[in-house]
Amino acid sequence: MGSLDGRVAIITGAGRGIGRAHALLLAAEGAAVVVNDLGGDNEGSGADAWPAKQVVDEIIAAGGRAVADTANIAEWAGARGLVERAISTFGGLDILVNNAGILRDAFIATMDETQWDSVIAVHLKGHFAVLHHAAAYWKEQSKAGKQVAASVINTASASGTFMPNPGQANYGAAKAGIAAMTQVAALELERYGVRANAIAPVARTRLTLATPGMGAMFAEEVPEGEFDAFAPENISPIVGYLAQEKCPITGKVFAVQGGAISVLNGWTAAQTIETAGPWELADLADRLPDLG
Repeated sequence: MGSLDGRVAIITGAGRGIGRAHALLLAAEGAAVVVNDLGGDNEGSGADAWPAKQVVDEIIAAGGRAVADTANIAEWAGARGLVERAISTFGGLDILVNNAGILRDAFIATMDETQWDSVIAVHLKGHFAVLHHAAAYWKEQSKAGKQVAASVINTASASGTFMPNPGQANYGAAKAGIAAMTQVAALELERYGVRANAIAPVARTRLTLATPGMGAMFAEEVPEGEFDAFAPENISPIVGYLAQEKCPITGKVFAVQGGAISVLNGWTAAQTIETAGPWELADLADRLPDLG
């Protein structure tokens, strides 16, 4: 008996890397998995059905249940079709793992409109579009008197939460938005029986290997027999736990790397200065630079 027996999961960007690891683990725990992957390159160009199909073949060969889907989740209709695919194929939807993403890095002064729009579309809109259609389904189920115990796991990033990276204004902004959206979703969807959390993973993937200033670190070989802290498989156990029906956690963002998991608290007031009346520029010049 697996911890996810009888549950149906959608995982976007599941053809490679972290998404693939999620799909294999959730299927091994008994979930029926819709493996969504457009099959494009790092920048989101092109399409290839093979990555999603290969993961599905692995799951089925291991005795699990899965179906491939190549919908573009950055498009409203594609996101809707993906949710409908899960419901029509497996009879429902209990788990949504938003993981799909691309990179189009550039410094702010040289980034063009396409680089900005494409990354925001795949990451931020792509997360929201699938979440929207899943939420509409869960709301409908709840209003009909059916018991809903659903889980959403979104994918933020160190780049958008605690480790800003030059050259990734588009990516960092999208990932920060995903973290904030997750907390809003947790508050909104609780009434329908839905929990929402996010992870900010650090692992070896096509994207991190292509990240400026970081690729060499991820590419370093790990001696045989030693723990590979950057293996994408290290990220999936927390997703498997958050996806369980009885998991009580919601509204959290977790940084996950290797054998470490941290709770991220987001923006907090570190120090405060106050005035009894209107602020004077000279007063701010004297006091504001000393804030931590």
